[in-house]
Amino acid sequence: MPKYPGQYQNITRRYKGVIKALEGLGKATKAAGPLNKKTSELIQLAAAAAIRAEGSVHSHARRALEAGAKPAEIQHALIVLTSTIGFPTVSAALSWVDDVLMKEGRK
Repeated sequence: MPKYPGQYQNITRRYKGVIKALEGLGKATKAAGPLNKKTSELIQLAAAAAIRAEGSVHSHARRALEAGAKPAEIQHALIVLTSTIGFPTVSAALSWVDDVLMKEGRK
């Protein structure tokens, strides 16, 4: 099992069936259409930024990198949101992406 944040691991231990269903849903939605994994992760990253979900921004930034996204693509996926979700929210999301990039040694 990959290294997941502590809260995710706690929920997984307590609600195995829920997490299994959630992971199945994620796989099914990605398989339901023509988008590749990188594009899907960038879309989910943008959605996570829009709802100010720091943990999800971290997760989808990592997953986007794993799917072949370059740091500039991840950052651009957030910058283009500025007129939609506002500069303060984009700025916060960029700082969360920077957390991941620095940890991965990509910044």
